Amino acid sequence: MAQNIIVQVGQCGSQIGCRFWDLALREHASLISPTNSKKCIYDASMNAFFRNIDSTKNTSLSYPSPIHTLKARAVLVDMEEGVLRSILASPLRDLFEGEQFIRDVSGAGNNWAVGNRFYGEKYRDILSEEIRRQAEQCDSLQSFMLLHSMGGGTGSGLGTFILSLLDEMYPKVCRIVTPVYPSKDDDVITSPYNSVLATRELTEHADCVIPVDNDSLIDIVSRCDSSTKIKDDGRRPFDSMNTIVANLLLNLTSSSRFDGPLNVDLSEIPMNLVPYPRMHYLISSQVPAPFKTSTTNSSIPRNINQIFRDALSPHFQTLRVRPQIDGVYIACGMILRSKTIQMSEIRRNIDLLKLKHMKFVKWNEDGWKIGLCVVPPNGLPYSLLTLANNTCIKETFIELKERFTSLYRRKAHVHHYTDHIELNDFEQARENLNQLIEEYKQIEKTSGLLDTTENENLSSTTTTTNIPRLNILS
Repeated sequence: MAQNIIVQVGQCGSQIGCRFWDLALREHASLISPTNSKKCIYDASMNAFFRNIDSTKNTSLSYPSPIHTLKARAVLVDMEEGVLRSILASPLRDLFEGEQFIRDVSGAGNNWAVGNRFYGEKYRDILSEEIRRQAEQCDSLQSFMLLHSMGGGTGSGLGTFILSLLDEMYPKVCRIVTPVYPSKDDDVITSPYNSVLATRELTEHADCVIPVDNDSLIDIVSRCDSSTKIKDDGRRPFDSMNTIVANLLLNLTSSSRFDGPLNVDLSEIPMNLVPYPRMHYLISSQVPAPFKTSTTNSSIPRNINQIFRDALSPHFQTLRVRPQIDGVYIACGMILRSKTIQMSEIRRNIDLLKLKHMKFVKWNEDGWKIGLCVVPPNGLPYSLLTLANNTCIKETFIELKERFTSLYRRKAHVHHYTDHIELNDFEQARENLNQLIEEYKQIEKTSGLLDTTENENLSSTTTTTNIPRLNILS
């Protein structure tokens, strides 16, 4: 069984990571019952994210073996101590060893350049050593899963520095990033700079990026979790929002952790859903929304047909985009968790979606990847995680570019960055974003999504990247 290492960076990444470890333990505990012969046994599914330590001998135990002391396969990084201190004071503290915490006290001041260039170089050796230590404790390292925000300084700056370090140290190991993009009304004035500078690094060094944004998470919580009320003073329900992202990771890895008719290794996701290396941004949705009981969760579908219909609904997407209206599908993956769903039902519903609701590029109309896991999520009868590579992601980048440009045209706040980076870094980051947008537009153009006028304007006013054609997605 392959292992995965979680790297959680900054306040946002640490809070999501904390929720992930809590839910992962609960998920495995839910599988233990008095009649289960595997009671309190460390098995292959636990080995994916946990080590089993015999503290009396200070040795790692292989599976299957009785559970002694579980330790998370993780690296926790923050340049402010608040969240990491709270983890050390929480019931989860025994999951981690002291070396797994890499921290400072002053923070990055919402500045990508400070996080990336200053703290990145300052802690390079310590980060490299701890990442190497975690990797050496894996006998079959499958992926690094990176959690961080895009709007702050530590998450966006140091988070993307760590991503480039992983690319340098372990170029053959899959790097999956789940970045949290800021809201339009984000209170960090420099978040457009941080997000654009970070997006350049994600494009260059990640194998797969599954972005989420705060606005979509709030929408899902307010619509589906009746037990959570949005505060009148504007405070966000961060615990419920973090639950959505944490469950995304659990569902993403479920097919590689548990048995099922169709298992999906994490490395198969970029292999099958990313036909061009820069276009590795996937739009995710989860049905039902991952809130535990039917008394508080209004999103639980009535039947399997509704599961698949809801999978394409914007109401369950973790990013505010419109795939059916503003884009064309390049590829799509679905990972189901259920004891009762049959392959024949899956094929029938996918055929209906392709026929009525999804426009694919003509050269990859069969660009699907399906996983089926027989272990449902804790507290829910079934779930469906959808990962769509759709050109509508460009709308997120266009909006981000507009927010960036409104600041940068006046060079507002740039002086805070130029102690560590040059103005050319801003220009290159913006050019990367422009190029990425045009590459997605080129896909739409060759797929007939843009009308004739748009095609003519696109051809006459922009220079697009010459994207090679593929005959079939393998």
